[in-house]
Amino acid sequence: MVQATPFLLVLSLALVAPSLPARKCVLTGKWVNDLGSNMTIEAVNGKGNFNGYYYTAVTATTNKIRESPLLGSQHHTNQKSQPTFGFTVHWNFSDSVTVFTGQCFVDEEGKEILKTMWLLRSYVDNIKNDWKATRVGINVFTRLHPQK
Repeated sequence: MVQATPFLLVLSLALVAPSLPARKCVLTGKWVNDLGSNMTIEAVNGKGNFNGYYYTAVTATTNKIRESPLLGSQHHTNQKSQPTFGFTVHWNFSDSVTVFTGQCFVDEEGKEILKTMWLLRSYVDNIKNDWKATRVGINVFTRLHPQK
């Protein structure tokens, strides 16, 4: 029976672990992405809507980079602990708009990560140049100041 004790302990942990509440991933707060851009997401309201600010570290323009507003929406966190979301950034320093879509994850170490994909639409002066107006990419965001 003594040899069975470690097995029973591991088995009971395996059976109990799925019932433990998963840590929720929360969008609200300050984030930094893999390119060094910073984003602040303010409170998410009861309908899942939020706003905030984005300061990009990269640009294709020679204009001075300025903080730009963002507006977004997520699925309700009371239903999902790792919600999907989307937001739009209206760039204050160029004639372009970027839309992001992604999911908020909590990894095995409890670290929150935003995995996103984006489309950037730049202004072009005529339809013949439309082919070069849209760019696509991915970014991974981590929380700039971990929540307590």
